[in-house]
Amino acid sequence: MSEESLPDDARPAYDDAPEEHADALPEYAERVLEVAELIPPGRVMTYGDVAEWLEEGGPRQVGRAMALYGGAVPWWRVVRADGVLLPGHELRALEQYRAESTPLKEASRAAEGHLPRLDMKRARWDGGERAQGHT
Repeated sequence: MSEESLPDDARPAYDDAPEEHADALPEYAERVLEVAELIPPGRVMTYGDVAEWLEEGGPRQVGRAMALYGGAVPWWRVVRADGVLLPGHELRALEQYRAESTPLKEASRAAEGHLPRLDMKRARWDGGERAQGHT
């Protein structure tokens, strides 16, 4: 039974929520996206790096925030710690990495799909000079 077919008095309480907050970005997600926007072109941070930067949450929480809300920021700069390209978005991410000259490791012939990985030793960004002023 859909909510539209429920009687007015049986609909969930969130139908009465003020409209101005209906599409509000959760605070944690907003903070994650702010960090993603700080990462310079050609550099990356892992999900865990972002959580550590924020001093809150963990890699899974950062990944969830990026999955739900990261489309408007440079999402390809927040990555897995092993350097594997984001499943389902490999080609779009690879296009961005090449445009930004992000360091890559070419894939071996045995690698699935023959896609490169990020060269995490060279591409990883630690926050640089801004680290002392983060929120």
